[in-house]
Amino acid sequence: MTTLQTRSDVQIILESALTCPNCGHVSTEVMPENACVYFHQCTHCQAVLRPKPGHCCVFCSYGTVACPPVQVSGGCCGSSLRDDAAT
Repeated sequence: MTTLQTRSDVQIILESALTCPNCGHVSTEVMPENACVYFHQCTHCQAVLRPKPGHCCVFCSYGTVACPPVQVSGGCCGSSLRDDAAT
């Protein structure tokens, strides 16, 4: 498992298993340390995954581990803007 140690001794998990909601294919992906991933193309069925309403990224919607910004601070880049747009 890929992890990262932060300055505040918080261990961040960088690997997450994404499950495609279209075909159920599972792929293990390494998440960027300081960014949200808004789109991911399934390698099996080619569907483009997008975050669910209220989620900041595809890892928070379809992954086994939340994205690094959420792991560190509980919030993510642009999540309040995305929440407002979903309502």
